[in-house]
Amino acid sequence: MKEKFDYVRMSYVEEIAGGDIEFKKELINIFLKQIPDFISNMKKYLNEGNYEALAKEAHTAKSSAMIFLMEETGNTLRKIQSDAKKGNREKLPSLIKKVEDKLNKASEELSAYLKNLE
Repeated sequence: MKEKFDYVRMSYVEEIAGGDIEFKKELINIFLKQIPDFISNMKKYLNEGNYEALAKEAHTAKSSAMIFLMEETGNTLRKIQSDAKKGNREKLPSLIKKVEDKLNKASEELSAYLKNLE
């Protein structure tokens, strides 16, 4: 079954799952559970002015997004991480919004993909 994805690429997940559908489902479910937390935590840390925590959250989100080869999102998260560390605050709200949109779209794609696996 060849799926059409706009936001995620499954090749790395396919590779590490090695044909184990349950493991693949587990990886997807973990990421799906993380997405709302990543988004709400980044917004919370931004609103609190806790830029160190924001940088750490962006780093963690980047690592998870890269498992699904979300390179553009990974690069945006890297920029959030860097800007938060350097105190370049003016672009952070728009960068976080961009990541939120991409992660929500990825969540929709992965949820649909999971339904097809069952």
